[in-house]
Amino acid sequence: MSKRPRRNHSPAFKAKVALAAIKGEKTLGELAQQYDVHPNLINQ
Repeated sequence: MSKRPRRNHSPAFKAKVALAAIKGEKTLGELAQQYDVHPNLINQ
């Protein structure tokens, strides 16, 4: 199993994910899957 290289997300991407989380239309799990990030990163 190979590790995925560390990714740096742009501020625009972070804002888009954060706004989607605040809206509350989808669960954290669904958002994490949609944006290909870990659910804990959305909480932070």
